[in-house]
Amino acid sequence: MNGQQSRAHHYVPQWYQKRFLTPGKTRFFYLDLTPETVVCNGVPHQRRALLRWSPERCFYRDDIYTVKLGSWTTDQIERSFFGEVDRRGREAVMHFAEFEQIIEPTWGAGRDLAPYMDAQKFRTPRGLDLLKKRTGSLDHTVLLFEMQRQFQFSTMWMEGVWEIVRARHSPTKFIVTDDPVTFYCKTVFPSEWTHPNEVALRQVGTRTIFPLGLDSCLIVTHLEFVRNPWSVPTMHRTNARSFESATKHLGHIQFGRELEEDEVLRINYVMKRRAARYIAAAEEEWLYPELRVSTTEWTRMDDDWFLLPHLWRVPFSREIIVGHRDGTASAWDEYGRRPWQRGYKDEKQFNREWQTCELAKQEWARKRMGRSRARTDDRMGRDVADELMDDYLRKQGLLPSSSPEVPPVV
Repeated sequence: MNGQQSRAHHYVPQWYQKRFLTPGKTRFFYLDLTPETVVCNGVPHQRRALLRWSPERCFYRDDIYTVKLGSWTTDQIERSFFGEVDRRGREAVMHFAEFEQIIEPTWGAGRDLAPYMDAQKFRTPRGLDLLKKRTGSLDHTVLLFEMQRQFQFSTMWMEGVWEIVRARHSPTKFIVTDDPVTFYCKTVFPSEWTHPNEVALRQVGTRTIFPLGLDSCLIVTHLEFVRNPWSVPTMHRTNARSFESATKHLGHIQFGRELEEDEVLRINYVMKRRAARYIAAAEEEWLYPELRVSTTEWTRMDDDWFLLPHLWRVPFSREIIVGHRDGTASAWDEYGRRPWQRGYKDEKQFNREWQTCELAKQEWARKRMGRSRARTDDRMGRDVADELMDDYLRKQGLLPSSSPEVPPVV
């Protein structure tokens, strides 16, 4: 061993865990979903499922990131690789947890959040086991180097629609699990996921749920699903790909919607069902959302479209053009296709999605009427979206003609 090395490697960083502790508390209610049975003096007994542990003892495994070459070992991956990823990720998580408008730090946070989520997805025991299955490698050191090379979700996340939802008015807050970046697809059931299998992000109906702290959560939805929520959830999104750069308009990020108690419970239920083994919460009651949630039917979790962003505030844009200092420019359509690629700004797809998007906006307005709404940076001038939505509801006789709908105070 070279020098003083760390051995207890947290696959969910302690700084991230502490964001889920209520003020004045230093320990979680830490639940083992599959406690082991051990034999003591010939008598089998099951280990305690519920523990009261601090972040130092939660979500870690000895030497999970230690590189071994013969008798030589190093924790360089833990210190240097994850050290830098965590440093940038921590600032990004803190920024977006309180996001209200675009300010100077937003540019760096927008660049750093998706790579941190990528690292968090692969660094867990499930992520490493999935890499082991994909590569067929049993060598742990080879697996660690592969983990650094395999980051692949940032491209599709950057092209998705981001909404940061709040739980400030809900008595129940978000939990933390051993798989914090959680995928949900309503037609891929938990019973189908034998460890370490994962839902495919390339599926158009796969949502990404990533709590940023006790009362803030990022939800990323594929733009194609936003434009047509009736799509077959398991079909592949347009131009699904990995390992490519992507550009995001930060002014389109939605924020400020306050979730209802049952909506927080549904997110916690999804996260619990998707956890590999451990979950933690500041309050014991929050560990058991299935006892109070309105439904545990997987296909009905999002019947009221609460996981969708404010559809009237999602611009129906077709491309992003970036000018460079040398006078040249780069262009991408809404699905990341370049001008020389097949399907770039596909007219048939555009016309088809325009029709389904308009129908989806109307359906969303009816389903979400009277509930808290997201907003975007005031400088984006999107207030007209709420006016158009209220006008539609009035014409349908769902709102009094004399006054606009007043959503719950946020």
